[in-house]
Amino acid sequence: MGVERIAVLGVVVVVTMVMGSAWVIAQEAAVAGREAPWRIHTLFSVECQNYFDWQTVGHMHSYRKARQPGPITRLLSCTEEEKKSYRGMELAPTFEVPSMSTHPKTGDWYPAINKPAGVFHWLKHSKEAQNVDWVVILDADMIIRGPIIPWELGAEKGRPVAAYYGLSLFGALHRFPFLYSCICTLLPTIGHLLLIFWNTYMQSEPVVTTHDTTSKFHWTNLHLVGLRHKINDNLMIYPGYIPRDGIEPILMHYGLPFSVGNWSFSKLEHHEDNIVYDCGRLFPEPPYPREVQGMETDPNKRRALFLNLECINTLNEGLLLQHAAYGCPKPKWSKYLSFLKSKTFAELSQPRSVTPKSLQMMEVEHTQTQEQANDPGTPYPKIHTIFSTECSPYFDWQTVGLVHSFHLSGQPGNITRLLSCTEEDLKQYKGHDLAPTHYVPSMSRHPLTGDWYPAINKPAAVLHWLNHAKIDAEYIVILDADMIIRGPITPWEFNAARGRPVSTPYDYLIGCDNDLAKMHTRHPDACNKVGGVIIMHINDLRRFALLWLHKTEEVRADTAHWSRNITGDVYESGWISEMYGYSFGAAELNLHHIISNEILIYPGYVPAPGVKYRVFHYGLEFSVGNWSFDKAKWRSADLVNKCWAKFPEPPDPSTLDRTDENALQRDLLSIECGNALNEALRLHHEKKKCPDPTSISSPVRESPDSILLSPPNQETASEVTTSRKFGKIEEISTLIRSPDLKNKSRELSQPAMAKETFTSMRFWIIGLWAFSIFVFITVMSVMLSSRKGQKKKGRSFKTKRRASHSGIWEPIGNDRHLRSAEIA
Repeated sequence: MGVERIAVLGVVVVVTMVMGSAWVIAQEAAVAGREAPWRIHTLFSVECQNYFDWQTVGHMHSYRKARQPGPITRLLSCTEEEKKSYRGMELAPTFEVPSMSTHPKTGDWYPAINKPAGVFHWLKHSKEAQNVDWVVILDADMIIRGPIIPWELGAEKGRPVAAYYGLSLFGALHRFPFLYSCICTLLPTIGHLLLIFWNTYMQSEPVVTTHDTTSKFHWTNLHLVGLRHKINDNLMIYPGYIPRDGIEPILMHYGLPFSVGNWSFSKLEHHEDNIVYDCGRLFPEPPYPREVQGMETDPNKRRALFLNLECINTLNEGLLLQHAAYGCPKPKWSKYLSFLKSKTFAELSQPRSVTPKSLQMMEVEHTQTQEQANDPGTPYPKIHTIFSTECSPYFDWQTVGLVHSFHLSGQPGNITRLLSCTEEDLKQYKGHDLAPTHYVPSMSRHPLTGDWYPAINKPAAVLHWLNHAKIDAEYIVILDADMIIRGPITPWEFNAARGRPVSTPYDYLIGCDNDLAKMHTRHPDACNKVGGVIIMHINDLRRFALLWLHKTEEVRADTAHWSRNITGDVYESGWISEMYGYSFGAAELNLHHIISNEILIYPGYVPAPGVKYRVFHYGLEFSVGNWSFDKAKWRSADLVNKCWAKFPEPPDPSTLDRTDENALQRDLLSIECGNALNEALRLHHEKKKCPDPTSISSPVRESPDSILLSPPNQETASEVTTSRKFGKIEEISTLIRSPDLKNKSRELSQPAMAKETFTSMRFWIIGLWAFSIFVFITVMSVMLSSRKGQKKKGRSFKTKRRASHSGIWEPIGNDRHLRSAEIA
């Protein structure tokens, strides 16, 4: 549970007060005398391991040296098997907690979950939890340097104080930091000092799914009551970091390696260390303060070195005292032991008090008030539009359509595509340049449950974007990829405000009206049947995003209530869980939506008279006469990477029947949507510099077949996609499909040069063979002539005579010559 567990919050100070007039009196007393009769309790979480035992010794020793007010309790998470051999039960006041290291449902091994589970178990089962006002929750790998007094640090009802988590909780992309660190949308990159009104905290119910209650407990409980944090970046420091001038940290978190000169320390090197139970053994002694004095001239860097020494020396001093408590023999005298017992070290490690600079909070983001927004002299707030997709051709052509329409619509601000992909899909993906993109780890296959539910990528991607991107906007407009923007979607036109998001009606979400809402939100009356287009203030979205994701998981897991009469899901498959996740998450925060019927329309629906809809949502099949469009039929079609690929042309508006005005307006909108998609694709192919499809003679042209697309799962002959702009394409296609022309096409496709090259090669090969035979005959003739010269004259005469009259040699030579000529 240290720095390597970056998904787990480090230090939490939870604040509580007794309700009623007594609290008001106590608060006034606190302001006047900077003290109050409030009870403080400190908690820290560990497991049954040597690794946590030596941390416990150092932690407990620093707790006593710092004179931290109130009792302290160690939350000890152990299995029954581990407890049988565990030796450290007496190291600290202990409250035993069932181990959650192995998830009871998924079997996943994730020990860091013991921290929130342990706190929740203590809340439910400890009598001490009923008699406390302030609770300080720490990690074991921390050294307390001075008393942590919540009211001195600025905590108040509804305003917890938390230390800034400089490690960036959202940097890791593997599954657990993504799932659990994303809670810091609500606890914005914080973790070390969280000050919360305790009675409110205890009254909030844990987030529960159909899984075990404890296993699904998250720190989100701290924000279900709408808590807003004060963030402090001065109260805690990692040894090895340089303290700011005038800052006196009261906590040291030794989760990272640190060093002084040639000496260094890393807690991970002591993971199995039995040092607590080895009498007389301490961690390697560091340099002495006098030696460090001359190492660094910069005063702040020198202070950093002294803090490093203080951290390790406090750990060793705690071990020394623990060994004595165990009855270990008195260790032999050494210079280092003498130093740890000296007045010098006592002065160097005496309790610290926070300085005025240490109490300064980080700047809170300035937001525009509703009065400012309504002031004509005030500039409009900045807007950012986002939409979620995956690495597939299906979403690529949708992206082309949406981004093209965005630029034509006059929508203010920027647009960002949230692209959810697995690592394997990303390696093969070709559409990186289709839109400004924020890459997101895919959640299609849930990393814990294995459930296949791609729709969860939408809330997960929004959450990931909020926690990774630098966002310079006050309002966020969230769309689906299967939309065409027809005009600007602005918060000021639709009266969006902080706490009052705007959305469009999803009337089929009947679960907001029945027991489904009562099971999944504490505020069913606040459940709005909305979705599609969302306009939300950035601060609301930061509070809401995690609940959107969590409630989606919760509804998806509630398979017992997927039936149509409860959810409105005609397929009864939980496919609209993400939509309910949105509605239930918003209800938890009492975000009451302004529901507008004038933003979105489905093509194929009859428009209301005079309404200028801003968005087409072509999620359903629509038709005009014999022409129809259903996006689901184009799931596998790669219209983006095939030059001039497009959809079947909708009818010409001039051919429509104008006797029924409602039907006419409906069909005109449907045609507009179809034409918008095709125009976006045409411009995309032009941008890609696709060759002119009307030119047959071009040797590098794209085959006309590539633009004659029909929906997958249908015969190609059933529909032919052509463009009026390229009128000859259909004729070309017909010719190409002709068997005679196919043969001629194959003949024409063989260049004459290739035939000439083949003939030339054959000639040279035959010539080489003839030359080889000639050389062979020549060599043989020379050899025979040489042998003839060595024979006796009589013998020579006899042979010569045979040659002259028998006719043996000459015919053979002629025969070879004839064969060579025949071959040639």
